[in-house]
Amino acid sequence: MKRLLNTLYVTSPNRYLSLDGENVVVYEKEEEIGRVPLHNLEMIVTFGYTGASPALMGACASRHIGLVFLSGNGRFLARVVGESYGNVNLRKEQYRRSDNIQASLNIAKNCIAGKVYNSRWILERAVRDYPLRIDTEKLKNKSLFLADSLTKIRNCVNSDSLRGLEGEAATVYFSVLDDLILQQKEDFQFTVRSRRPPLDEVNAMLSFAYTLLTSMCATALETVGLDPYVGFFHTDRPGRKSLALDMVEELRSVMADRFVLTLINRKVINKSHFIRKENNAVFLDDNGRREFLTAWQKKKQEMITHPFLGEKLEWGMVPFAQAMLLARYLRDDLDEYPPFFWK
Repeated sequence: MKRLLNTLYVTSPNRYLSLDGENVVVYEKEEEIGRVPLHNLEMIVTFGYTGASPALMGACASRHIGLVFLSGNGRFLARVVGESYGNVNLRKEQYRRSDNIQASLNIAKNCIAGKVYNSRWILERAVRDYPLRIDTEKLKNKSLFLADSLTKIRNCVNSDSLRGLEGEAATVYFSVLDDLILQQKEDFQFTVRSRRPPLDEVNAMLSFAYTLLTSMCATALETVGLDPYVGFFHTDRPGRKSLALDMVEELRSVMADRFVLTLINRKVINKSHFIRKENNAVFLDDNGRREFLTAWQKKKQEMITHPFLGEKLEWGMVPFAQAMLLARYLRDDLDEYPPFFWK
């Protein structure tokens, strides 16, 4: 199993990244303010438009260190990748199955089953842990609906029906997300998912978490030799990491949604950590991003037991484990792709 290394987050937009020997060096107004050895890193994520030197880009590409550029608001801009060393036969099999309607549907159904199962787990966990603070009957009814959706997903016969079931389940799940906000209710409310742009504080954090998770999944897929742009549930579109987004679906609730709820309920993030633009878009400010990313790094290092592999690993390694399992399935080492069913 791949070793979990560190991710360097550069949150200030006026900082420039350069290479000095085997170190990444961070500059602000031509003054060095920090350096980190490359061998300690698996990814660098930088916010803003100042950029990085070509030498650093080349070093990251040759060492398979992800270098991701985001806008100051956390919107994905670009990712530097090097030469692909993936098994060509594995990728050819991925492309063949992506073009085969039934083969593609089989994988997509398992990804969405994982998403709905984990969404239901979030609700069931809340009913168990906070029976006196939430409307348990309401959440149990939503959970039963998701359970019924799982049965329909397993019996689904075409992609259009699958997308309809996925959308319906997502709507039901998000309809009670606000009930899971137990602290700071006067400052944090969730009514509906809004993305481009996020229109409230909860959506701002969800979008940020999904961006980080998508980068993790793309890196994991490339690591095992798969093409993150060719998916099975998300259709091909220029510039869209369709397979990474497929994987995000099954991990979204347990790795991103639950994390955001924890930040609110533990008061790690508060109202002062946000800014509102003229178009009513809401984003984390510099301090908010720092708090968010510090907690995200700690979350990635928490140990769990993988439900299928039965091995102990860090949360941050879950995308790599799922990418490995998908590669095994495509090589016919497994009868089907086992989604991440959290327990």
